[in-house]
Amino acid sequence: MAFFSLINLNQSALFITIDPLKYHYKSEDNMACVLITGANRGIGLALVQLYLESGWKVLATVRNASNTDKLNEVMDQDTQNNLIIYEMDIVNYQQVSEVASSLVGVPIDIVINNAGLYGPKGYGFGHCDVEAWKMVMEVNAIAPAKLAEMFYANLKLGDKKIFAALSSRVGSHTENTKGGGYIYRSSKAALNSVVKSLSNDLLPQGIKTVALHPGWVKTKMGGPNALITPEESALGLKRVLDNLTKQESGSFISYDGSKIPW
Repeated sequence: MAFFSLINLNQSALFITIDPLKYHYKSEDNMACVLITGANRGIGLALVQLYLESGWKVLATVRNASNTDKLNEVMDQDTQNNLIIYEMDIVNYQQVSEVASSLVGVPIDIVINNAGLYGPKGYGFGHCDVEAWKMVMEVNAIAPAKLAEMFYANLKLGDKKIFAALSSRVGSHTENTKGGGYIYRSSKAALNSVVKSLSNDLLPQGIKTVALHPGWVKTKMGGPNALITPEESALGLKRVLDNLTKQESGSFISYDGSKIPW
């Protein structure tokens, strides 16, 4: 049984390490609700702030309970009660299941899988680290599929009913003209395939899915030479989700709204 705690942070957000038999979050005031993984930095953090500012209830997940300082900083008096933080490693499937169990019956409009892993750099043809490759594949492709399974019931109860996964255009077969990058490329190509299959399976239940390219973003992964800020990326990603149609379900879409070929 998981240890259970409710910790009041600097303001009034809740940090939750869940025992599903003791804690059950209840939706309030018919607020739109979004669940965002990898929410403690970069694009995930920018998405949290943007959705809070837009009046949404935000369920933010972090891999490590000690990494919540920046999440506290995005709150103000108007949004502090609308942020709930969960400790959840997306490849710890028991932990993900416990979070999902605590949210039984709670409508979630959008699930955004932002958590991801690049893996070691500089490992080209003939030098790929097999164990690292397995880990990146699990984080970037297998875990998002399991996340969709575990929060499927919540999405069915939501109004917008969207499962979104942050991919990368390096996972596009069409745009791969340089080779290399075997580990990360293949994991994002696999994720795109997962998203397409999810669309075929879930759209009949009204749930739309989309693979999102966030742009080249100034994050720890993207580096200082990247072209856009996390805030610019988040704004574009939210715009795509705001306007996503059933016809676009299963698509690969950039933060600027353009379609990316598989």
